[in-house]
Amino acid sequence: MSATLRPRFLPHLFPSGGPVSGPRRIARARLNRALVVLLLALASAVILLPIAIIVFTAFKPAAEVNAFPPTLVPGQWTMDNFTRIFQELPFVRLIVNSFAFAGGVTLFALLFDSLAAYALARIDFTGRRMLLIAIIASLMIPFQATLVPVYQLASNLGWVNTFAGLIIPRAADAFGIFFLRQFFLSLPRDLDNAARIDGASEWRVYWNIVLPNATPAILTLGVFVFVNNWNDLLWPLIFTTDKNMGTLTSGLTLLTGPGGIIPYGVMMAGALVAILPLVAVFMFVQRRFIESVATTGLK
Repeated sequence: MSATLRPRFLPHLFPSGGPVSGPRRIARARLNRALVVLLLALASAVILLPIAIIVFTAFKPAAEVNAFPPTLVPGQWTMDNFTRIFQELPFVRLIVNSFAFAGGVTLFALLFDSLAAYALARIDFTGRRMLLIAIIASLMIPFQATLVPVYQLASNLGWVNTFAGLIIPRAADAFGIFFLRQFFLSLPRDLDNAARIDGASEWRVYWNIVLPNATPAILTLGVFVFVNNWNDLLWPLIFTTDKNMGTLTSGLTLLTGPGGIIPYGVMMAGALVAILPLVAVFMFVQRRFIESVATTGLK
């Protein structure tokens, strides 16, 4: 009997008629790895191309921005676009407003969402399941559908052009409640029971037991909320009419000139400045972010 007979019970392992030798297996593995790296490099290039356009356009002079055919890398580097955003807009004020708006919404949302999530995940009360269903169902309602009545309510309260009007209507979020509830369910209930046996109140259990163990989920939700509100255009555009109360996103719309002429270089300079805080926030919490994605499961 020949030693190179193909095993009939494992035909899928030896498609060429015999076992794959060691060098061939190594070469195939290297080829597969090279293809994966190439595909990842191409995907990264496609994803990073818009960011590269923003960066390079921010440093181009106006004549080069509007030149045809367009170029990616500027032939002449300039800082004039950054100078103009500070001359034509109250840019420092817009940055402060953006931090106040996004940061305020994030702090309130983390507090109220975690409190509601704790009640839904760790406290047994009548109607808890129906309340959870109602919260999840509210995710299907687009916020544009409630924008007009919310604006009328804020106007009646005198909250237009105020931080209260920007922050308070967004101080809680159905997604945040559901997200934290799922994480809280993964924590052992023995921790709560041991604390209650020692005489801890519900607030003590929430603040000293549950929250410290939910740090990854809290940081992840904080990133989501902060980025979403930092980049939001429609909400501050509706609730502020004074340019000194606007945010970076709404303030950049003021750069549009007569006839809809847009100074793209200045716009890209402002967008680049607006991106930097988001990059800093993500770099600060990226390890916790990955940890939460790996450990949070739906129950």
